[in-house]
Amino acid sequence: MYIGYTTNLRERFQKHQNGEVTSTKFRRPFELIFYEGYKSMKDAKRRERYLKSSKGRSSMNMMLRDSLK
Repeated sequence: MYIGYTTNLRERFQKHQNGEVTSTKFRRPFELIFYEGYKSMKDAKRRERYLKSSKGRSSMNMMLRDSLK
C-alpha cells in the first residue's frame, strides 16, 4: 500500500509506474484501487498523516480488505 499526496495524480502515478520514484521502484507494477481528493493542501496533508498512522492504516486495510488480498 502506498500513501501520499500530489496535485497531479495521473502524473504522479505514471512516475511510480515508470520506476522514477526510488522508494517504490522495486514494488512495481501498481494498481490504483482508491484515492481521495481535497480542495485544501492542508486537509490533504492532515489526511495523509492520519492514514500513515497505525490507526489510519488499520482503518484503510479494513475498508479495502477485499481489494488488498
